Amino acid sequence: MDLDKTIKARRSVRKFKSSKPNWRDILECIDAMRYAPMAGNNFSIKTILVDEEDKIKEITEASQQSFVGQVEYILVVCTTPSRTETSYGEKGKIFLRQQAGAAIQNFLLKITEKKLATCWVGYFSEKEVKRILSIPEEMQVEALFPIGYSMQKPELKRKLELDAFLYFNEYGNKKMNKIQKIDA
Repeated sequence: MDLDKTIKARRSVRKFKSSKPNWRDILECIDAMRYAPMAGNNFSIKTILVDEEDKIKEITEASQQSFVGQVEYILVVCTTPSRTETSYGEKGKIFLRQQAGAAIQNFLLKITEKKLATCWVGYFSEKEVKRILSIPEEMQVEALFPIGYSMQKPELKRKLELDAFLYFNEYGNKKMNKIQKIDA
């Protein structure tokens, strides 16, 4: 699948088939996270791939979202704040979230390319997820990703047009000042 098609095909899925994905495909998707930009090339992402039924059930309860438990695998993405914050101080908190988002987007695009499905789950009890998975207190749990095959083809939702969020040179300016001629 080419990149444009993959970007446009990516959807959040909340209804999964009962068939179990190949764990090797999931590892390839997780591996794509390594190629995201990291502040100072300081990789602060940690992941936990959960396949134990009892833990999946507990994580589902911690998220209060039943679709999370419809799968055989859940990826839990964490960050190590101290590494980035030590290097960048208060700005490190912002960089940490930015790089986590970039790594997660790589993962989501690879999931789509592999014809797998997931949903970015940000609502959960972090305290409970940390307890269930023995995650150290100083870590941040960024998100949960139930992974499976979509029950149905996700519907294409209408997206914003580019001009709804693109400005030129200053906020609110919808027009480019100069049109540059490109020599062929």
